[in-house]
Amino acid sequence: MPNRLAGQKSAYLRQHENNPVDWYPWGPEAFERAARESKPVLVSIGYSSCHWCHVMERESFEDPETAQVMNEHLVCIKVDREERPDVDQIYMETVMRLTGGGGWPLNVFCTSVGRPFYGGTYFPPHSAYGRPSWRDVVLSVARVYREKPDQMEEQADRILEALRARPAPGERRSLGQRELHALVVGLMQRADTTHGGFGGAPKFPTPTNLESLLLAQHLHLASAGALEHAVLTLKRMARGGIYDQIGGGFHRYSVDARWLVPHFEKMLYDQGQLLRVYAEAYRQTRDRELVWPVEETVAYLEREMHAATGGFYASQDADSEGDEGRYYVWTPAEVQEVLGPEAGSRFCEAYGVVPVGNFEQTGASVLSHGLAGERDRFAPERARLLEARARRIAPETDTKQITSWMGYTISGLATAGAVFKRPEWVDLGWRAALYVLECLTDESGQLLRVGYGDEAQIPAFLDDHAALLIGLLDLHRAGAPDRAVCDAIRVAEAIRDQFYEPESRDLFFSRAEAADLVLRPGSDLDGATPAAAGLATLGLVRLSALTGRSDLREVAEAALSTWEQVVRQVPTQFPTLLRSAALLEGGGALALVIGDPRDPATTALAARARELLSPEEAVVVVDPGARPEWLDPLWLEGREALQGTPTAYVCRGTVCSLPATEPAALEPLPAAPVEAPR
Repeated sequence: MPNRLAGQKSAYLRQHENNPVDWYPWGPEAFERAARESKPVLVSIGYSSCHWCHVMERESFEDPETAQVMNEHLVCIKVDREERPDVDQIYMETVMRLTGGGGWPLNVFCTSVGRPFYGGTYFPPHSAYGRPSWRDVVLSVARVYREKPDQMEEQADRILEALRARPAPGERRSLGQRELHALVVGLMQRADTTHGGFGGAPKFPTPTNLESLLLAQHLHLASAGALEHAVLTLKRMARGGIYDQIGGGFHRYSVDARWLVPHFEKMLYDQGQLLRVYAEAYRQTRDRELVWPVEETVAYLEREMHAATGGFYASQDADSEGDEGRYYVWTPAEVQEVLGPEAGSRFCEAYGVVPVGNFEQTGASVLSHGLAGERDRFAPERARLLEARARRIAPETDTKQITSWMGYTISGLATAGAVFKRPEWVDLGWRAALYVLECLTDESGQLLRVGYGDEAQIPAFLDDHAALLIGLLDLHRAGAPDRAVCDAIRVAEAIRDQFYEPESRDLFFSRAEAADLVLRPGSDLDGATPAAAGLATLGLVRLSALTGRSDLREVAEAALSTWEQVVRQVPTQFPTLLRSAALLEGGGALALVIGDPRDPATTALAARARELLSPEEAVVVVDPGARPEWLDPLWLEGREALQGTPTAYVCRGTVCSLPATEPAALEPLPAAPVEAPR
């Protein structure tokens, strides 16, 4: 019989609806029962495309005897971390502090009011890997909770005290470009100069780190080899197995240091962020090998992840037919069956498909390639293999649409569309933004977190607002209508009103009125996605420069001053916050193009400006005589179209270039030199 998860919208929760475990969804009912029966609560958190979540489900949660133990001794709650990142953040930080590591599945034991006292990630069905068995853990927790309740409460007190600790508000904001340079130096000390990326295995794409290298290079702050390392990383990822060589798009991470064997789930947030990084790297280098990963990833998004609503689906599973990666790997015989013996052998040699295989003990290989020219040479073969692969049983797609992840994707499409002069990509991002603005918003105008087709639910968090804010600004920079800025202002005001706390001068992850949490979580750190407070600060800095809104700038400055000392100590954990600090200090640049937006000369000047400026610097097109209400009027003072001809200015702070009527005459204004930290 289905348990209480039956009928839930979340694909992850529905995956567990037929478990013999008596699961509850997150809510008061489970905690009330735990209080009545004096039982500890298990909060088990994961997501639909999580491979190890599936493993633990098969090994433990589907096992009747294990389920009986859990049902007897615990009240069990299942949470989709993608629906409730606030819940996940509280309990993930708990496990990080207790064990020094984290991940999913996340299994945390709590009191009957949700106060955590113990937890971990994956536990095997039998003692292995230096970990106790799951049943032993459950029985041990239940015994201690029953026999030593005061000890559990004391442990929960200590954990919550640590989780509530916040930096003291600072007196001034002095973070800026010198600290960004220090971040780049720190990243380069961990750079894998052979394979790209940072550190060893497992290896994640870390777009936030790569964006920091590229911004520092744009500001002439980068240490030796930073730009080259970013490009090396992007090329090696695109040639490796972390990139889907047949269908496009990036898998979540590589289990090895060479980007060869991935964890095969595909996450929307990776696609969106990497589109932006590849586009900016191409803008700075014009390296043609950075083009095809963008084109193929956009094609993948349109083909497999684009919803009829205009939004984008959240993720695709790593597993199919019960095995990780089966959909993506190939044997020589399978390749030759599709391509024929001669063409198949050439393809296998080029893409590393070997008789012994390179993926676990399956005899199959993850595709990778080593030569830049192979993309064009083997395009017909890849197309035929993609057609053949489509006949396999595909991994499940989680069709929920998450506001923050779509925000990253909107930003990536807008940035790539501007750099590669592909207006249809900008349009694709604009349609996704309209879906969020019109369908993921409640009757009061509040942004919502998750869309299931035409139905939306869960109040949006700081990361949702921040990612949408950045996406709207990037769309406007790429040529979307002025409505994008007007909507960005409303999103920024929601950040100010709902997530900023004047007393602590800080941005929080959830709204203050979240009554179902044991504490109000602060922002996360940069990781696979940007830190919510860092991204919000970056958006507020950009928007305040465009509009002259000092109230938005003050929120950004306050958050930066609060985190100043912590960021100085560990800059590599705060790349997005440091990007916003560097932009605030340097003032950024703005290209103002005055001319009829329909005039090809105006379009050409705007396109040239987008080539010159970084993605975080604004490009504004204004009709002659117009005075947009949202634009700081100081940008228009003394600037006009020369003799009725479309005219462009590039400004940094209070200094502007000479007017240019030809794209070739438009030049960037150099940033002020910054002394490197000693």
